Amino acid sequence: MSQCEKIIRYMKDFGSITTMQAFDDLDITRLSARIYDLKALGYKIKTETVKRRNRYGEKKVYFKYSLEETA
Repeated sequence: MSQCEKIIRYMKDFGSITTMQAFDDLDITRLSARIYDLKALGYKIKTETVKRRNRYGEKKVYFKYSLEETA
């Protein structure tokens, strides 16, 4: 199974994926590159910006990807 196939399956099974989930659960280190590939293949992928603070109180931003709903 290719990395792109794993990502699609993960998003279908769990609703969304982040860089840390891709690394921890799928051993994929370049999630944004695979998302780019999937978009080029015609997948409609929603990108959500998530803001939070880390354990040291620093503001951090990361992205959460999910498949867009189709009518």
